[in-house]
Amino acid sequence: MMKTSIIESVELTLFAFEADLAAVANRSSRYPVSPQKRVLRRFAVSIATSDGLVGEYVSGANVIAFQQAAYLAPFLIGRDAEAREQIYDDLKREIRQFDHMGHGALDVALWDLAGKKYDCSVTKLLGGYRNRLPAYASTFHGDREGRLDSKEAYADFAEHCFDLGYRAFKIHGWNEGNAREEAENVLHVARRVGDRMTLMLDPACELRTFADALYVGRACDEAGYYWYEDPFRDSSVSAFAHRKLRESIKTPLLITEHVRGVEPKADFVLAGGTDVVRADPDYDMGITGAIKIARFAEALGLDVEYHGCGPAQRHCMAATRNSNFYELSLVGPGDGWTSPYYACDYADALESVAGDGTFPVPTGPGLGVAYNWAFIRSHAVDRKSFGRERATSSGRG
Repeated sequence: MMKTSIIESVELTLFAFEADLAAVANRSSRYPVSPQKRVLRRFAVSIATSDGLVGEYVSGANVIAFQQAAYLAPFLIGRDAEAREQIYDDLKREIRQFDHMGHGALDVALWDLAGKKYDCSVTKLLGGYRNRLPAYASTFHGDREGRLDSKEAYADFAEHCFDLGYRAFKIHGWNEGNAREEAENVLHVARRVGDRMTLMLDPACELRTFADALYVGRACDEAGYYWYEDPFRDSSVSAFAHRKLRESIKTPLLITEHVRGVEPKADFVLAGGTDVVRADPDYDMGITGAIKIARFAEALGLDVEYHGCGPAQRHCMAATRNSNFYELSLVGPGDGWTSPYYACDYADALESVAGDGTFPVPTGPGLGVAYNWAFIRSHAVDRKSFGRERATSSGRG
């Protein structure tokens, strides 16, 4: 009989690193780019138990999420690591005054720990069955610096993604929210690749008014887009506004990325605010929360699409019948960087896609990935540790 796994300690590490956008050569020479760097931040979770197990996860969420995770971590000490439902319920209440962003990473690490305890993948724990996931290339926002600076550049990049194997492509437009420019881009990309690729649009709430959202939505109708996501400046939280938009266009809406957790999403869906439901293990209180959302959507006959990329998303999708595409985000011309915090062959890079447009689901115990803790700790900008006898914090700027 296996011992109960009592949580002894939680370690959180916020780390930063430079991503060289030209570090990895593309298969195509279509995008010769000058060296460009950007600083990325991630935070890592390590949960250790009394029986020697360690659950690990690196979250793509932001600095605010790190601080929320630090607020919640002490509530894990002394708990049964396998009581994920009870922990989910308690942490949800503890952070009810905030946006729940710190909760997800802790829950995912507990799923990783459980998989390691029983020597099986999270997919198996969830009853999953998919081995490979069809993916869409999800662009970063347009710029004015020679990469995604025009409708022609977007169409060229879509062609490049098709050549790599992708059969679906999602546009994040420009930050200015110019409805006419966005609509022209929608139509132009469809003329170039719409007969070969499934197309989606995500303005990321940059369109200024409902009228702008309606104008661009009608362009999506004309071009036959698969979905239209988070269009305008309500920040995608008004069920009433999106129900009105649904009544005025034909393209299905994909909303609820910014509505946290199963209960508010249920309210939004039942109020008629969306056609397709968003879920994210980082944003929606972990794998536990994301799967609750998927099952709710399934009960109504709706699809759920997981937001972002990572091992947690892959395992969730592997166990979700009513999900269509894995989001490979955020990518663009010359974007060849990899994730240096993995100590295995796992990758969410643009060119990691297989020729059939799919990504594999990890099969090892837990999340099925290994993290490079030497890299994570050497690039730490803040670290917080919690245990039965300690709660420490150190920052490096």
